[in-house]
Amino acid sequence: MKGKMKSHRLITENLSSRVAESYRVVRTNIQFASLETQVKTMLVTSTAPREGKSTTAANLAIAFAQTGSRVLLVDADLRRPTLHKVFRLSNPVGLTNLLTQSVAPEIALRDVGVPNLRVVTSGPIPPNPAEVLGSSRMRDLINNLKQSFDYILLDSPPTLAVADAAILTAFVDGVILVIAVAEVSMDKARKAKAQLQGVNAKILGVVLNGLESDSREDHHYYYYYGKPSSN
Repeated sequence: MKGKMKSHRLITENLSSRVAESYRVVRTNIQFASLETQVKTMLVTSTAPREGKSTTAANLAIAFAQTGSRVLLVDADLRRPTLHKVFRLSNPVGLTNLLTQSVAPEIALRDVGVPNLRVVTSGPIPPNPAEVLGSSRMRDLINNLKQSFDYILLDSPPTLAVADAAILTAFVDGVILVIAVAEVSMDKARKAKAQLQGVNAKILGVVLNGLESDSREDHHYYYYYGKPSSN
């Protein structure tokens, strides 16, 4: 499907849909990948803008929360933040406040009406996103939040657009790469993967967005593919 991606759809709107089942498959594959090496923190990124990474991050977080796990979803895209729009939240306080001010994390944890799920929006957009995300305060924040949550998912900017995603890989256990099959060339997809591997990111798998399914109601079909990278 070409052109601008459609509006964000959350699997809570239809738990029995093929899309919802696809996210449960992604969740299960990640859990199996965690049998030998624990995967508790994950980065969700894409090759380019408008590939559906934020919707993927939101729905995957919901899928994990549905198992009873305590899940935190963080908008670490400090350039074009989206999660506050996905969950229809205000965005005066969020990640940037936690990293640049003496703000208690509890103030930024938002209840979005999904049991076991909390969301931290981006907060105000800083003039230096890469420096803010790559700071020791970001590392310390993630480590502290890991004490309260079973899974933490970070929604980050596209890999080929800016360095933010590559910087954040140092703070997480694995990376999920979202690719819109009708929007991005195979060459760019390979380049994004190589860039992540170049910073020793552990690629958990690829979510292909835009695959045609045999159901007319679900034109955006998400599919988990690939084994964890050996890097």
